[in-house]
Amino acid sequence: MKICCVSKYATPPIYGAGSRLFHLASNFQKCGHQTTLITSDANHLSSFPNTAKTYNYEKILDTKVCWIKTKKYKRTASLSRVLSWLDFEIKLFFMPTRFFAKPDVLIVSSLSLFSIIYGYYLKLRFGCKLIFEIRDIWPLTMTEEGGFSNWHPLVIVMGIVEKFGYRKADLIVGTMPRLNEHIHERLGFERPFFCSPLGFDETSAKPIPKEREMALASYFPEGKIIVGYCGSMGISNALETFIECIERLGPHSKIHFVLVGEGDLKEKFMKDLEQKKNVTFVPRIPPAEVPHFLDLCDILYLSTHDSKVWKFGQSMNKFVEYMLAAKPILATYSGFPSMLNESKAGDFVQPNDQNLLEAAIWKYSSMESAERASVGAKGRRWVLQNRSYKQLAEDYLLQMEQLVQQVD
Repeated sequence: MKICCVSKYATPPIYGAGSRLFHLASNFQKCGHQTTLITSDANHLSSFPNTAKTYNYEKILDTKVCWIKTKKYKRTASLSRVLSWLDFEIKLFFMPTRFFAKPDVLIVSSLSLFSIIYGYYLKLRFGCKLIFEIRDIWPLTMTEEGGFSNWHPLVIVMGIVEKFGYRKADLIVGTMPRLNEHIHERLGFERPFFCSPLGFDETSAKPIPKEREMALASYFPEGKIIVGYCGSMGISNALETFIECIERLGPHSKIHFVLVGEGDLKEKFMKDLEQKKNVTFVPRIPPAEVPHFLDLCDILYLSTHDSKVWKFGQSMNKFVEYMLAAKPILATYSGFPSMLNESKAGDFVQPNDQNLLEAAIWKYSSMESAERASVGAKGRRWVLQNRSYKQLAEDYLLQMEQLVQQVD
């Protein structure tokens, strides 16, 4: 098959944390399918070369890649980010299509939702099968977690585009297990659906320089049980209950919290906890250093809002990263459960309940280190067995092969 993948956020690993779609495209290519990836250089988690060219063509790990130079932005929740989406969409239509062979299958992966318009154009032009892939449910995330009104112009426009994509795609793929229920809610009828979750690349782990190992280790006090968090610290990350727990557990010298990352609320959290000696804030670290940071922790924490978004299941890279680290995981999460409960590698905790979270932290910090290691090992074993991108790509290819055999 000839496969073309389009996503604004599909960073190759040489320019940052390798994205899911890049790893899938690379594995499609390894399986003998001619694969092309079209993406952009405007991604707050990547660092592309500075160039005057709009369309930049490369071959990365045997996969043809075109990354489009687009408008940059600093904050994820900003008008500049939306304008960057639109810049990408417009430039897609001016991209010379001679770069890729006439595709049999076209995968359009959100964000940005607007890319489905270009996808439908190529479907009509080439007669290819169109897959609409959803990695975050927008505009639902905007209204449930971003504080937007249902009548906000951007919400209305994105809602129209979302439903257009669901109707026009030959197959809808979701990284969350129950996206099909959301599709039915939006359209009032069912559409062909397949779940292809987030995974890990077996070749991505790399050693880091000794001095960086020592620098990371310097943030960790000796003789403490370390509860670690790695990620953004913004409105959508729902860290308030965690911060309250850190404040309440201040007098208990046994437990120390280490939070790595940046975000709009980091400065506020640091000010709230400036008198506490049981917490360390660490600047954002490169993706290659994340596994080393996680390995230094004893317990790992992640959080979500109590939101309708999660009723369709979670689609978070953090679950995969944490489980690979073989540490017990505490997740404040109220949605459809997966991964953590299947592997028995930790506990889900109801969001916004400080007492429950504090009890869960005490539960795991009171365990012997061997018992914590046993819990964490279950998570690593489960993710290795179920979430390699090699396996996920093979499952995806089966769906595509069935799709191209269908007669319209």
